[in-house]
Amino acid sequence: MAKKIIKNVKLRAVGGKATPAPPLGPTLGQAGINIGDFITKFNMATQKMAGETLTVHLAVYEDRTYDFVVKTPPVSGLILKAAGIPKGSGRPNTSKIGKITRKQAEDIAEKKMKDLNAKDISGAIRIVAGSARSMGVEVQN
Repeated sequence: MAKKIIKNVKLRAVGGKATPAPPLGPTLGQAGINIGDFITKFNMATQKMAGETLTVHLAVYEDRTYDFVVKTPPVSGLILKAAGIPKGSGRPNTSKIGKITRKQAEDIAEKKMKDLNAKDISGAIRIVAGSARSMGVEVQN
């Protein structure tokens, strides 16, 4: 018989450098998870993605065991890194603050393809370009 899931938790944590400090520790504590055990497993699983902010989907079962799935970094973070800027524009329609090339958008789309709702790479590129536009970053052809 399958275990019953009592809680689904979505977290954002820095790959390879997670600590039990807030906001991660209190969230895990409220879910009834052994914080040290999760931090150790997460850091080992994300050593290759160290320094990147990652989304984690956590399923907690009634016997307090858990499974977690690490997703790819958010599109916005990848765009900021590619453009070399610290944050998006406060007024994206009027003030453009950075530029990325079509090739960079394609690389981001390939990296995010498994997490995006697109059936092919051209649809994924359009999703990335739309996110860039909403941040005040231009995509050059």
